[in-house]
Amino acid sequence: MTDAVSRLPVFSFLWPGMLWLFALVLILATGYVWLDRRRRRAPVHYPALKTAGLAIQGGAPWRRHVAPALTLLALSALTVAIARPQAVMMLPSRIETLILVLDLSGSMRAQDVKPNRLRAAQQAAKVLLDAQPAAVSVGVVAVAGTAAVAQAPSRAREAVATAIDRLQPQGGTALGNGLLIALTTLLPQAGADAERLMNDDMPPPRKSRPSGNAPGGLASPDDDAVAPGSYASGAIVLFSDGESNAGPAAIQAAELAAAHGVRIYTVGVGTTEGVVLSADGWSARVRLDEKVLKQVAEATGAEYFRLEDAAELKKVYRALNARLAFDKRSQVEITALFAALGALLAACAGLLSLWWFGRVM
Repeated sequence: MTDAVSRLPVFSFLWPGMLWLFALVLILATGYVWLDRRRRRAPVHYPALKTAGLAIQGGAPWRRHVAPALTLLALSALTVAIARPQAVMMLPSRIETLILVLDLSGSMRAQDVKPNRLRAAQQAAKVLLDAQPAAVSVGVVAVAGTAAVAQAPSRAREAVATAIDRLQPQGGTALGNGLLIALTTLLPQAGADAERLMNDDMPPPRKSRPSGNAPGGLASPDDDAVAPGSYASGAIVLFSDGESNAGPAAIQAAELAAAHGVRIYTVGVGTTEGVVLSADGWSARVRLDEKVLKQVAEATGAEYFRLEDAAELKKVYRALNARLAFDKRSQVEITALFAALGALLAACAGLLSLWWFGRVM
């Protein structure tokens, strides 16, 4: 969840001042209790009325309270409706483009995830690819010592799957460059900032959400500022063990993506214990660096997932696919819901009263 959305109240009102009408509901409830007590005292002075009252109630004194109680609940629901309630709800994100970023570094040959980290990542990427609606375009970015687009965004699933299968381990890891390439593939207008970050290895000026702290209550930052995670038309998914040794830092690329509202979901492939990997005359223990991947996801308003073994594949896929399909949170007015509830309760009160007593209330 993005910081902006997390600050939204779960339930609020557009016209909170109208909630004073609850005082009228309380007065009506108090009046009903007073009248009911007065009615119950009457048979003490006039015993004949008690017999007549039981006959009218059909031997069930509690029935006379049902219709008034439903009426009071109906008035309460209608009062809430008058105040125009709104709630934060999860809505379909309507993703149009998804960019898959796969880490091809030498450490991805480690076999702490079978058959190895890269193959596990490729399998997860293809499962996610198959789950996307036909209207979603999917692209692939390969990351090693440098980064490049292995497949431009396309709706041809076979072409994208073939591009994923062709990827082979290489030397070096430039996660930051890979994320920047993915960002510019998704949003070409971010190209200038991404190029400066890749060339200068310095973070570009970040756009921030206007805070309203400027004199006179006006926002002073850029007018085109967006909240992290607010770009609903596309997303990036990174499959990596988190290790990087070239180019700008992954968190810098994540901050630029966040400035454009783009979410970067990260899937950690490997184990935190790691394994000793030997290749080309050297040996080293390669571990899953969850810290970097979590930072990238958090900075962009996305989420981190961990793929430790083949058994986790379906679990990760289901959770990730659910986030991609329904990860747009927004405040939605739900006045109609309370208005309908009030009308239904009022109708039930009238029908029950007519059925039991032959009159409406």
